[in-house]
Amino acid sequence: MKHPIQRPTLGRRNNLAYSVSVALTSGLLLLSGALASSTAMAQDQATNLDRITVTGSNIPRTNTETPSPVQVVTRQEIDRTGKTTVAEYLQTLTSDGAGSIPKTFGNGFAGGGAGISLRGLGAGSTLVLLNGRRMATYGLADDGQKVFTDLSTIPLDAVDRVEVLKDGASAIYGSDAIAGVVNIILRSDFEGGILRGSYGMSEDGDGDAKKATLTIGTGNLIEDGWNAFMSLDVGKTDAIKISDRKNRKWIGTGDLRRWGISAADSQFIGGAFLNGGTSGGASPNGSVFNDALDPATLVPLPGCQGLTTIPGQTDASIAEDGCLWNPAQLYRDLSPKEEYVNVFGRASFAFGEGGEIYTEIGYSKKETTFSNTPSGVSGSWGYPRGPQNASSGDGAVVLSPTHPDNPIPGQESRLRYSAWDVGPRVTENTNEFNRFLVGVKGNWGEWSYDTAYLHSGTDLTNVRTGFLRYSAVQCALGNPACPGGVWRIGDDAGLNSQALYDYISPTISARAKSSLDMFDFTVSRSLADLQGGPLGLALGTEWRKTSNSLTPQTYTDEGDIIGLGYSAYDGTQNVYAGYVELSAPVLEQLELTGAVRYDKYESGEGKATPKLGVKWTPVDWIALRATYAEGFRAPNPAENGDGGLAAFSTARDPVRCAADPTTTNCGARPVAIITSPNPDLKPEESKSYSVGIVLQPTSSTSLTVDAWQIKRTNEIAQGSTAQAIADGDVLRDTDLINGVPGTGSILAVNTAYVNANSSRVRGIDTDIRQTFDIGPGQLEMDLQWSHVLKFERTEGGETVDYVGTHGNCDVTNCIGTPEDRVNFGTTWKQGPWSVSGVVNYISSLENKDHRGGDYLAFYADGSPVEKISSFTTFDLSGRWNINDAFELNASVQNVFDRIAPLDPTTYGGVNYNPLHFSGAIGRYFTVGAKYTFN
Repeated sequence: MKHPIQRPTLGRRNNLAYSVSVALTSGLLLLSGALASSTAMAQDQATNLDRITVTGSNIPRTNTETPSPVQVVTRQEIDRTGKTTVAEYLQTLTSDGAGSIPKTFGNGFAGGGAGISLRGLGAGSTLVLLNGRRMATYGLADDGQKVFTDLSTIPLDAVDRVEVLKDGASAIYGSDAIAGVVNIILRSDFEGGILRGSYGMSEDGDGDAKKATLTIGTGNLIEDGWNAFMSLDVGKTDAIKISDRKNRKWIGTGDLRRWGISAADSQFIGGAFLNGGTSGGASPNGSVFNDALDPATLVPLPGCQGLTTIPGQTDASIAEDGCLWNPAQLYRDLSPKEEYVNVFGRASFAFGEGGEIYTEIGYSKKETTFSNTPSGVSGSWGYPRGPQNASSGDGAVVLSPTHPDNPIPGQESRLRYSAWDVGPRVTENTNEFNRFLVGVKGNWGEWSYDTAYLHSGTDLTNVRTGFLRYSAVQCALGNPACPGGVWRIGDDAGLNSQALYDYISPTISARAKSSLDMFDFTVSRSLADLQGGPLGLALGTEWRKTSNSLTPQTYTDEGDIIGLGYSAYDGTQNVYAGYVELSAPVLEQLELTGAVRYDKYESGEGKATPKLGVKWTPVDWIALRATYAEGFRAPNPAENGDGGLAAFSTARDPVRCAADPTTTNCGARPVAIITSPNPDLKPEESKSYSVGIVLQPTSSTSLTVDAWQIKRTNEIAQGSTAQAIADGDVLRDTDLINGVPGTGSILAVNTAYVNANSSRVRGIDTDIRQTFDIGPGQLEMDLQWSHVLKFERTEGGETVDYVGTHGNCDVTNCIGTPEDRVNFGTTWKQGPWSVSGVVNYISSLENKDHRGGDYLAFYADGSPVEKISSFTTFDLSGRWNINDAFELNASVQNVFDRIAPLDPTTYGGVNYNPLHFSGAIGRYFTVGAKYTFN
């Protein structure tokens, strides 16, 4: 919901923060006093804490192992993979799951962005921080609904480490931290200079990636009292076309007949007649319905053989099966073109005893271009007044009875045509990101304080070409006196003028903006010395204002762009919060932690979220730990503001399957999903648990095993597609089965955002690390393994489990829920040399929508495509320090050139699962150099 922006006075804000903080702290302070007074060895003055801060806590610690499971990723671990961006690396984490947003999903709602989805709960439920503070979200919401933080705005060379908190953290950070937190920690100071350059290229000679970074800094905070540095990161990556992978089996084609799947069931092949010629047929030559037949069936226009790249088609086969062609191979990008510049700078100034004034600036500009298949002239889509149907009924696109290309003169002929002559649909996103932070931290008596003001924003322009304007197409094809001219199609497209194409396919655009303003104030201190160490307390308050807006694509508010759904939103949120945290090492072997936070929204809603933790260390090398946390995610402007959404997904149609159980009717097919915002939405809520063991028998060996569960209720989601179909809340085509009413193909499904579902996700994370000193060198080995035990979703009283299946395809990409993801890395260091290898494993998927559900794709003989095979790749990298100043490095991703398994179900990639992207690209080489100077 869009709320008026209130501007309370500073006094009111301080009074609110004070009241909230006092209310939250009173109970825990009583506990603190009791613990302190019962400690016989308590000192008159508590021991000061060392300044070690770990993600998930505001209290400085003397060690990094907390009751919460935190994965710390070092810069070395990132470098050894050969990944050149923060986003590419984080999406290889074993804890990343369904709802992750790769840069390759260029035709998605959030094209050009990149996001991470911990535990598969969606990018909107994973909080991404930069140096412990929020950033403005990406301008485009994923699936038109979920706002998220774009990882591609962060310069990799400035990254010091990444800390991934794998349990709920709303008690510390507020909304959005249901699934966990990714805290990207950049350098805090730097002296000297580093110049890096790299060049990458696939074995096929494409996808060239050029990158250069410069990091320079001066001043020493201790000796000079100040430090300032900046990091500049520029790069350009060329697009890779689907056609460039013709040698990679199903990756380079939409035609799956060679692998046993019919043309009708190959979702990326075009032109096929479906259901006995009563639907389908969008081909480069075009086809029309002969209404004199019962039922009306498609008749192809001439010219197929000269317009398709699929050989062996005859006039008889075209009349029977349609003109088959390969639009994805001809026009679609496998990976988009990118150009970017990222800048980060920080300056620090010391004062007094341990005081520091600091400021950070960040700027990013990224341009992404993605080419997709040409538009059709029929189909369905949605806009605020409901669905549009260009396939049948009064809104159908037709050739006029006198159109020169109409093969049935005198009949107003419903047309199926893929507008190859207009060209591909191309989307260009230009996103600018900015961030400014100024703060001060230091000590005041026994208290340590840190306060800062943050402003961050994004401004994104989305420009599209190659899309068709509905009203203009209707005029140019159905009106012989159309002012814009008569559109000749297929074989005769060469007769058209550029003016006609400008008329039917104008350039369209949309603009998205987001902003974040935040003020926070945190204090911490040691209250007393307990038997296990200092009793730590942290108090804080926070105010933030977020806004998100998206203007709709040109003409989509009128439903006048064929196949392009409406998406728009506008809203602002003001949030006030107070929080308290306590860390109590009551015994040398036992640490208790607790935190509670209260968030008050301007709309009147309030939410308190607690978190409790315990760590028991019976002996030095064994620790047992457990946490309990509650979390929440508030509705965002895309969900409860002004606007709406029309998108596309895949769904089964039980009505058609029951009437005529063919593979085409029973498999998942593309449908339009029209969703309305809901101002009455409540926040999502969650409860999370973790229980783990930490073993460190030697200084070079460590093992952590953590079992975890997150249960999310009041989930904000689109109403069930399956339920809407069952309820008949759909728009159907006129291709009835045996004339039975209500059996036409589904064109669109009507839904709204609702608090209707709940999810329960449960699994086990294992992290093993071992170091060996062998002769003159050192061998480092590590393994991360995430095993998902349950991913249950309850909707309308029915519970399904997605683990090990291709579900849930209602979230972006339709990548499924693998049961296991494993990364195994090893590095050999000897003198100036180091060599690293990383094995990445993703387990197989049962090709069903959920456990015990229906298969989603079929072979031509009617047997199901039962599974998507597991996928394993091996990456290799090496470094040579020629001297103290100069380093050479190289990497090979997918060393053994593994091909991604066939996936005929997902819409996130052409016949491959986006999880297996490296298997679509193939072997990829990168060489680089680094020069360090003073």
